[in-house]
Amino acid sequence: VDLFNKPEWFASKVNPVGQVPAVTYGGPDVNSEDPSPLSAKIAESNVILEFVADLYPDSGLLPKDPVQRANVHFFLNAVTKHVEEPCYAFLRGLGPYENVLKGFEFVQELLEDDRDFAVGDHYTIADACISPHLARLKIVTETDLGKFPVGMGHKLGEELKGPKFAKFMKYAERMLERPSLKKTDDAVCICLRN
Repeated sequence: VDLFNKPEWFASKVNPVGQVPAVTYGGPDVNSEDPSPLSAKIAESNVILEFVADLYPDSGLLPKDPVQRANVHFFLNAVTKHVEEPCYAFLRGLGPYENVLKGFEFVQELLEDDRDFAVGDHYTIADACISPHLARLKIVTETDLGKFPVGMGHKLGEELKGPKFAKFMKYAERMLERPSLKKTDDAVCICLRN
């Protein structure tokens, strides 16, 4: 779906809110531009991540251990509340970059020193939920593209390079190096959305 020119059928047949991401699942095999009313319509990033983890329970995307599973859910909620909301506000020129830093500081406290991933010993939906924000952060801090005052993207990047955010930035670098993110990340689209 063209993010900037969504077809008329998208809201009525896939996501009534008209936002992406959204997927259809099940039902008859039909043209993607004419989803079947018999297929399930699933929207919102974290809901889709959990759905995929449920479809592939042996993937480890959602741990079987109830404590680890709870930690993944907590991380998803923390990213939504402390990262996603302040980041979008900053990108739209509606909030200061300091709120973005506070969000990353909160998430950094959730990261264990001796682990490569947000929760446990392997990639989970906790890592997947923050990865698009990290890709966007990289672009914004390198290009200064956004509706915020000129120079604030670079300033945010400089602050993140300091020792206070070293653990968070090491984690971010590991996530940004994942081949799956590199394949799906669309830098041009990310810049245009801002």
